[in-house]
Parts: sequence; structure tokens; C-alpha cells
Amino acid sequence: MFRKILIYGVLAGLVVGSVLSALMVSMGDHAPSESSMLIGYLTMLVGLSAVFIGIKRHRDLDLGGVIRFWPAFGMGLAMSVIAGIFYALSWEAAVALSDIDFAQTWSTYMIEEQRAQGVSGPALEQFIAEMEAFRVQYANPWFRLPMTFTEIFPVGVLVSLISAALLRNSRFLPARATPINIAVNG
Repeated sequence: MFRKILIYGVLAGLVVGSVLSALMVSMGDHAPSESSMLIGYLTMLVGLSAVFIGIKRHRDLDLGGVIRFWPAFGMGLAMSVIAGIFYALSWEAAVALSDIDFAQTWSTYMIEEQRAQGVSGPALEQFIAEMEAFRVQYANPWFRLPMTFTEIFPVGVLVSLISAALLRNSRFLPARATPINIAVNG
């Protein structure tokens, strides 16, 4: 089981991490748009489909087609943690290699959003101070790594929860009989 957790967790992390890195580099110094965020979260779902596949393969190949909810959920969480680590490390690599100041770009974008919504005076000054504090904190990788991890991990929890709920039912996508099984059992 540990081997499957590692394989499918790494696979999910590589899919999501490579797309994240490509988005980051292609974005340049432009603030993330709603479409880039949508692409990012859709990519997380596609990459984290490896969690579903990993649990299903474990159920079908190792457990004879039956798995209980909690073991399936735990397996999905473990894969999601590995995928989250790869995701966070990919972000760190993209930040280091692209030389893009994401915190500055994001802060500027958020401040302009506040201005566009009509925020001004002391409220805007307070928001600008908060964005400056964010920029300082974001420069620290020990702040940035867990923050990046928390972007993907809730999605992984959701995928794990849905996968465990579906796959605990042995009639949901049952294992196909292979020709060898038919010959032996038939």
C-alpha cells in the first residue's frame, strides 16, 4: 500500500506542479486572473484524480474489490500530502527560476481591486499596510511553503473524501475480470 501511496501521490504532485510552474512562468509579472485561478484549480482536480485511481487500484488488485471508507480515506489523504509537498516545492522552484516577485504583483493587484471597489482613506491605508506585511512575510520560505501547501491540500481532502465514499461500494466501478481470472474461475 505504501508503494501505491507514493507512486500516485508523486504522480498527482508532478501533474499539478508542472502545470503550476508553467502558469507561473507564463504569467510573468501579471497578476493572476480569474481564468488562471480556474485553470489552476481544474489542474488540481485533474492531477488529484490520481488519488481516486490509486485507491481504486489498491481496492481492486490488493483487496479483492472491497475497501472500507476509513482506510480508503486515509490512503487518499496520504497521497494528497505527497502531492501537496510536490506542489509547494514546484512553486518554490518556479519562484526561484523565474525571478518573478509574486508578492509584489499580488499586492499591487489586490490594492487596485480595493480602489476599484471605492475603498479610500484610512481603510485603504490599512489595507496597503496589510499588503506590505504580506510581502514581508511572503519573502520567508517558511511562511510561503505551508501557505502554498494549503492551496492544494483542501482540494486533496475533498477528492479523498469523495473517492473513499464512492469506492467503499464494491459495485461502484467493479474490478473487471481478466482473462486469467475467467479461465481459473470459469
